[in-house]
Formats: sequence, structure tokens, C-alpha cells
Amino acid sequence: MEESQARKLIVEVGRLLYQRGYVVSSDGNLSIRLDENLVIATPTMTCKGRMTEDMLALTDLDGNPLNDKKPSSELAMHLLIYKMRPDVKAVCHAHPPHGTAFAVAGLSIDKPILSEVILTLGCVPLTSYGTPSTTELTEAMKPFIPYHNALLMQNHGAVAYGADLWQAFDRLETLEHTAKIAILARILGGAQDLPKDAIEKLINIREKAGYLSEEARCQACGYLHDLQVSCEIQRENTSTKNSEKKFSFTREELIELLSEVAKLS
Repeated sequence: MEESQARKLIVEVGRLLYQRGYVVSSDGNLSIRLDENLVIATPTMTCKGRMTEDMLALTDLDGNPLNDKKPSSELAMHLLIYKMRPDVKAVCHAHPPHGTAFAVAGLSIDKPILSEVILTLGCVPLTSYGTPSTTELTEAMKPFIPYHNALLMQNHGAVAYGADLWQAFDRLETLEHTAKIAILARILGGAQDLPKDAIEKLINIREKAGYLSEEARCQACGYLHDLQVSCEIQRENTSTKNSEKKFSFTREELIELLSEVAKLS
């Protein structure tokens, strides 16, 4: 992609993130890998809804600046993804409310409840907490990047990535939409998982269609890839036992919760 096109696209997607409420203030960051050693990224401390093309930073794949603009302090997250996933050309990090609610609650988005999500996104694991802008954050992400196209970061937010910025944004939006549906389903008594044979059919379809590769076979239902880098490992290595907890509400609390969810719509 030409640099001028990338600048326009980052500004467009940044505004869309802000309009959808996936970021506020100077939250979030976006980047595009222009070639093997050139990255264009959003600047530090800048509202994504008010960016202009001239604000964007250029760096090499090691984060060395190539213009006078300072990139986001979380650029290291993007660079790690590019280094571990040569197929990835764009990264989108944001704090979408429903997805981030899962991250704050210590929960993955890993239940096979929607066929479209299994086809296009797969499981979204939760990485352990790491201080933003430090190696703690990137180290926590490393085990999951090769096998997933979106991650939740505990008590932080979400990141999605893909072959271009639109695909990265679409995966983030799918993550957020799925989280919202899951929350509403829990309020209504709990979601019903798809049968395992249906999941296997969907996984076979997505691999034949090229939506996701065989490495993305991590599913909470137990249909795991042989590499065993999966949500099962994540559950063992992180304190995310909250998924086993059961919650109860009074009628008044339930009405109030549904009202709050409606406000976020």
C-alpha cells in the first residue's frame, strides 16, 4: 500500500473507532505495515476522532523513528505482532466497552455460540495482565499471537489484526458484537453452545474457504489444535476462574443492568 493511502485509511478507521465508542480521549492505536521494515502508526496522546494525516508517525520494525512524529507508547505491541505474524499487515487496538468488560472480568470470549464468529474470528483468549507500554504486556501476548487473530488483554482492552486495516477493524468489531451478545445471553439465563459436530463442520468450512488456517483451531468446546496452544493452556496459566462463577440478580438489579446495556447500544 502507498503511504498516502495508508494515511487516509488510518484517519478514516480512527474516526470510525471513535464514533462507535470503541475508544475515547486518546485511547487506542492503529498501524499499517507498509513494507518489510516500514510501519506507519497513530501518534501518542491523540484522539483518534480528531487525527489528521500529517500527525502519523513512521518507524522501522524495531521502532526506530523515521520522521519527527512520536508514535503511540504501545507501538511495541504492534511490532511484536508484525514480527511473529508475517501475514499481518495492520493492527487495531481499542477499548470496546463490551469486549473490555470481559477483559476486566477476567474472561475470554471463547464460547462457541455463534456460527459466524467461529467461521471468521475463532476464539479470543485473555492474556494475563501486563503494564501498558512495557514488556510485561508484550510478553503476556507472545504465546497467543501465532494462533489467534484477536486478543483480550486483562484489565486493558482488545487488539485485532489482519491482512489489511479493514480486516483488523472488522475482527475488532466482531469481537465487540460477540461480547455484547454473550452478556445479553447471560442476563437471559445463559447462552447455548453449538454442538461439537456443528463446530467441526464450521471449522472445516472456514479452512477450505481460507477464512482461518488450521492453526486457529482453538475452541472452548474442546476441539483443539494438536499444538495445544489454546484457551485450555490459558486457563491453567492465568487466574481466569471467574468463568465458573454464577451470578444472581434481584429484579431491580436486572432492570438496571439491562438499562445500562441499552445505553451502550
